[in-house]
Amino acid sequence: MQFKSVFDIIGPIMIGPSSSHTAGANRIGRVARQLFGRLPDTVNVILCGSFAKTYKGHGTDLAIISGILDFDTADERIPNVLNIAEEMGLKVTFVQSDEDVKHPNTVRLFLRDEQGALEVVGVSIGGGSIEIHEVNQFRPKPPGTKPSVLVLHEDKHGAIANVTSLLAERQINIGYMEVSRSGKGQSALMAIEVDDPIDDELIRHLYGLPYITEIWQVNHYQQTNQEEAKTCSIV
Repeated sequence: MQFKSVFDIIGPIMIGPSSSHTAGANRIGRVARQLFGRLPDTVNVILCGSFAKTYKGHGTDLAIISGILDFDTADERIPNVLNIAEEMGLKVTFVQSDEDVKHPNTVRLFLRDEQGALEVVGVSIGGGSIEIHEVNQFRPKPPGTKPSVLVLHEDKHGAIANVTSLLAERQINIGYMEVSRSGKGQSALMAIEVDDPIDDELIRHLYGLPYITEIWQVNHYQQTNQEEAKTCSIV
């Protein structure tokens, strides 16, 4: 299971030789940063497939870290981004993996600080478009480009109903929903696509519900007239 398309971009403006290895890599980093919600203390970058073989020559390393710093694909600071990250106190480790992956342009990111950790597996599928295959070992699948929210929760009776009831109360329509869990009574993840962005106040109310442990909103980008425009907000 995977996102149909977190980003749907054709012909991105970018710094680097390859849209798959630079623009897509940058956007995987940006999604991870947005889901983490802040600049981490450390980032462990596990490069797989062609990413592992060519990441230095194609600037994939620079692109990923520029995304973690929330730089866009055309930011002129990208060539110096590793020095910038060091100056900002971000510790970066790159690992070349021979892991057998379904797509050659795959990267696994581990973001950590004193408040917590996040694991994101992303794939650059070409033309600057990406797919997010895993978030903390869960595999969500909101299809399309509408606002999406991921809700990590305990697998307890009423947890899902509480979330959907609150969305209905606020007149937020659910276009798609999928639930996966690590095991009965353990951790579970709701992936919900909604028609309208969820504001900060509603996120706070969702956090107040029983059994909710973490909430992320997924940012969708679409390039129009050679400019990137956000179509939903990130908490």
